[in-house]
Amino acid sequence: LTSCSTKVFSAGADLKERRQMTQEEAAAFVTMLRSTFDAMEVLSVPVIAAVEGVALGGGLEIALTADIIVAGKNAKFGLPETGLAIIPGAGGTQRLPRRVGVARAKDLIYTGRKVDADTAYEYGLVQHVVDAGDAKKKALEIAHQIAQ
Repeated sequence: LTSCSTKVFSAGADLKERRQMTQEEAAAFVTMLRSTFDAMEVLSVPVIAAVEGVALGGGLEIALTADIIVAGKNAKFGLPETGLAIIPGAGGTQRLPRRVGVARAKDLIYTGRKVDADTAYEYGLVQHVVDAGDAKKKALEIAHQIAQ
């Protein structure tokens, strides 16, 4: 999983748009996202996310579906939804604690705090940190190693 941008992996859903949705529309949207991310998480092949730039909200939730996350030094991770009085709805509240532990996940979810690549590595959120711009290269190296 990667992005065409070195500045943004994914900033997630348009939260301003989401606030304009009816409760039924928001529920259908979140259900669709959750189903898609659940399917990604159980793919029968290893999935590697190469994260450059921000992975916020649904962007972090996408990355959390990967088996391995490689982060460029410029990566930032967070679930800022609580600042808008909504909760991450596409599985981040379940996947994040499995990666970083319950206490750290609660801290990140409740505060909406963003962490840099080195902190994400320290927390166990990502498995590799590389120079900015090199995440895809490292992810491909890992993929080749797995395929051997």
